[in-house]
Amino acid sequence: MSQPTIESILQEQRLFPPPADLAAQAEIKSAEEYEQLYAKAEADPQAFWAELAEKELDWFEKWDTVLDWQPPFAKWFVGGKLNITYNCLDRHLKTWRRNKAALIWEGEPGDSRTLTYAQLHREVCQTANVLKQLGVGKGDRVGIYMPMVPEAAIAMLACARIGAPHTVVFGGFSAEALKDRLNDAEAKLVITADGGFRKDKAVPLKTAVDKALADNGVPSVNNVLVVQRTKADVTMASNRDHWWHELVPAASADCPPEPMDSEDMLFILYTSGTTGRPKGVVHTTGGYNLYTHMTCKWAFDLKDNDVYWCTADVGWITGHSYIVYGPLSNGATSLMYEGAPRPSNPGCFWDVVEKYGVNIFYTAPTAIRAFIKLGDQHPQARNLSSLRILGTVGEPINPEAWIWYQQVIGGGKCPIIDTWWQTETGGFMITPLPGATSTKPGSATRPFPGILADVVDLDGNPVADNEGGYLVVRHPWPSMMRTVYGDDDRFRRTYWEHIPPKDGKYVYFAGDGVRRDEDGYFWIMGRVDDVINVSGHRLGTMEIESALVSHPAVAEAAVVGRPDDLKGEDVFAFVTLENTHPPSDELNSELKQHVVNEIGVIARPGEIRFADALPKTRSGKIIRRFLRNLASGEDIAGDASTMEDQSVLDKLRQGS
Repeated sequence: MSQPTIESILQEQRLFPPPADLAAQAEIKSAEEYEQLYAKAEADPQAFWAELAEKELDWFEKWDTVLDWQPPFAKWFVGGKLNITYNCLDRHLKTWRRNKAALIWEGEPGDSRTLTYAQLHREVCQTANVLKQLGVGKGDRVGIYMPMVPEAAIAMLACARIGAPHTVVFGGFSAEALKDRLNDAEAKLVITADGGFRKDKAVPLKTAVDKALADNGVPSVNNVLVVQRTKADVTMASNRDHWWHELVPAASADCPPEPMDSEDMLFILYTSGTTGRPKGVVHTTGGYNLYTHMTCKWAFDLKDNDVYWCTADVGWITGHSYIVYGPLSNGATSLMYEGAPRPSNPGCFWDVVEKYGVNIFYTAPTAIRAFIKLGDQHPQARNLSSLRILGTVGEPINPEAWIWYQQVIGGGKCPIIDTWWQTETGGFMITPLPGATSTKPGSATRPFPGILADVVDLDGNPVADNEGGYLVVRHPWPSMMRTVYGDDDRFRRTYWEHIPPKDGKYVYFAGDGVRRDEDGYFWIMGRVDDVINVSGHRLGTMEIESALVSHPAVAEAAVVGRPDDLKGEDVFAFVTLENTHPPSDELNSELKQHVVNEIGVIARPGEIRFADALPKTRSGKIIRRFLRNLASGEDIAGDASTMEDQSVLDKLRQGS
């Protein structure tokens, strides 16, 4: 099953109106209602967001100024005081939701746990008090490196409770990648587990933390809090490492939420960039709380009796916004699953849907393509009739996979919410609303109310309908990233100056190519910078190249993305070796493992091709478009006259 091409998407004409019974009971009930909301937000964005902030969130003190916009730096609800955990927990305790399931958790081996809002509140407060005992205070950063267990969400909320920004590092990242992120954030404490379960294996985590912290590798870290999950034999350093199960249950459950300024930092989340160093995306409290609350409420049309399941990991922004903060702020029941489809149970996702009567299911196109390959017999053997809304996230979905998802999983009755957004945006930017938007397979459809999206050329001029261009946003929105942690200049250059400001007006550059059709629907065409989208996760080519070059055998490396039926893109590396190291299958395997050790298994190259030289301009710049052509098995496209040595391409072709 192929990724969407420009040609296939241009030919896509199918239109699926919202189911009438769903629309009748939806938050936003019609296209006309959406248009009115969008026009209202466009006419006066500040009034639009202020009205929602007052209605939807609980504030300790109201703001003085809705938006302070000093391009490219924004502050929302300036002077307002709140705590996101009060909105996610405390306010629900005053209602019947006190005893409603907040988190349902299913472990891969089959163990399970349900936490009501009252129980989750208690454990968050206990954990927050343990963090205080271990010396963490307001403003201190806390690293979280966890499997998909309830304690991961509890840890995030406990940090937010006391005003300690968290930085969650995906459990699939290596010790080196973890160390880099902990050092950049200057984390004071790390919360981890002995390990977790994934695809019938116990995956170690504490050992990676030990390796990252060895030899004072992260001098800012004083303590490590460890959840016992797999009961693996781990080393516990005296005076540094502490067992969660020994400290948290014994702690007081009285921990009032720290009053936070709306612009106080909530978390740092690292995302790959086009340079070797990952970017620490900074999100703050008030605007992020409001935006994740509203997008979750409207795009998923949340009802009080819904069981909502987002299959992402909390190590990614999707887990932050749409497993933890967005659903809990709405008082929803959010399901977490530790496992993944695997040979011993390829239908495990459908088991979970059937067991818990899941109503809203949100996953990635990569997963959908994997389900297709596993066969229709697995979902067809389960009762999926509870499903009401389906969603996709992380990358464009090809129309064929969209139709399969809608027909086989949704039984032809579930609208598909194809969401476009980024770590940097905090929440959905372009998305259907299930009761209001007629959907087109492969299109993320229309912008969310309050998002002024446009398609422009590199000079910032709007392009005509059905012409490709660059996706930009013309006005600030509440959950936008505030900066790159410790690097305002990088924030400005990366996101706000790629398209030159006109008349002092800045636009946010998303880094994605896009087409807008005659109905105003957006069709995302993928990254335009040196970032590869592997299974919905963004990996910087420079980061992988740096990992390869750090191996003593490698003189130079160039990494590109190659289309992949399952992952969307796969990592393809061209490598030149030092003279003392001849190419071999053994070295090829060693380099792949070296990338895993440096970054994590998600960055493992699908293919490494050894080369005597790489195609370069006379000024020494690698011509990556030729390498993309070669990796994809295509003819070399474009002008090669700037190449220093034309024979390099011939040799690379022969090596294919």
